[in-house]
Amino acid sequence: MRALVVDDSRAMRTILKKMMIELGFEVAEAGHGLEALERLQEVGATDVALVDWNMPEMDGLEFVKALRANHEYADMKVCMVSAENDMMKIARALMMGADEYAMKPVTKDIIVEKLDLMGIRVPA
Repeated sequence: MRALVVDDSRAMRTILKKMMIELGFEVAEAGHGLEALERLQEVGATDVALVDWNMPEMDGLEFVKALRANHEYADMKVCMVSAENDMMKIARALMMGADEYAMKPVTKDIIVEKLDLMGIRVPA
């Protein structure tokens, strides 16, 4: 299984990447939405993307919108992983095409739960 971690915080990318590797994923990473789209061109569609909301260049919502506009990535699952906790913003992210939403700080258990909700089973 393959994952894409998109966050402008190097520390957060490192944390999420480590969690996903421990869950058995190959992980690509990007610091913002535009870089994430470039990475997808290089590596192809992944099973899941963990995406921050607030980033420079292209934020998480714009990334989800661009992702959903491209049929190549139609089957990719997207979980927004953000400090944004306004219910209207969370609803907007889900309406724009995110499959799940996790509020920072996240734990590996929360990531496993979100993956499960998106139909991605990880070995116990």
